Amino acid sequence: MGALSNDGYGPALHAAQSAAGAQHYPQGCLYVLATPIGNLADITLRALHLLQLADTVACEDTRHTQTMLRAYGIDKPAPHLLAVHQHNEMQAAQEVAARLRQGQRVVYVSDAGTPGISDPGARLVAQLRKDRVRVVPLPGASSVTTLLSAAGVDDSTAAGFVFIGFLPAKATERAAALQSLQQQARAVVLLEAPHRIAALAQALAAWGNRAVTIGRELTKQFENIHTLPAAELSAWLEADANRLRGEFTLVLHPAIQAQPDAPDTRVLSLLMAHLPLKTAVQLAAQISGESKNVLYAQALALKEHPSG
Repeated sequence: MGALSNDGYGPALHAAQSAAGAQHYPQGCLYVLATPIGNLADITLRALHLLQLADTVACEDTRHTQTMLRAYGIDKPAPHLLAVHQHNEMQAAQEVAARLRQGQRVVYVSDAGTPGISDPGARLVAQLRKDRVRVVPLPGASSVTTLLSAAGVDDSTAAGFVFIGFLPAKATERAAALQSLQQQARAVVLLEAPHRIAALAQALAAWGNRAVTIGRELTKQFENIHTLPAAELSAWLEADANRLRGEFTLVLHPAIQAQPDAPDTRVLSLLMAHLPLKTAVQLAAQISGESKNVLYAQALALKEHPSG
């Protein structure tokens, strides 16, 4: 993460207190808090206030989180930081639950972005919800929505998107996943690590002209956002060694759907010249295999606006 000096966030901490301090933050609640994905200035005022208020900050990496907190001018002693990551999430949930029963405000953060979205946190929340613990989300940065907002996905024919996150690590499973996703009519959002981005680009070459938006180092100083055909992604990455560094988010745009051909009206016009409209439509449908409804609408249009 790019950091400013601690003094640079002094006014922000005061603004956080002013803007968010009047809100009630109940004790005994788990607060799921989104942190910046690269640029530390993307923190919200409410997040800053609650990080100051928290009795415990549960986090994916205590050292990483301590560095982030100190960059904001927030100092939490080590006993107030609790490691909760993918390898101990279920066991750590018991410690979180114990602290919540003591009336603590526990804030959970992942290393970057929104917890539980391809990051630890989902199992922690699920376990605590079983225990009827109140969970309060504090929204903020997410690489998924960040890249989608800049990708310009045309959803006029296929609204929405599918978030996949990281593909399976094994080559055969990844290939099968990509093959199934190629048939997906909606946009697909993937996350990828730097050591696998080249292999993913090679696999996507089979998608041909399908548009792909790649986001590298989102919100950071050397951010790259580029849209190009899938077949050209490998060459784009190889053109600059720096493009292979960093964390990646990709949007696979929806496939362009072929527009159905307009029905050939020649047969319909000839039949309409000698037969009642309904009979002409019925015979035209039998001859052409076209839908009666489509042909009937076309017949009405021909009747209202005859050619010639």
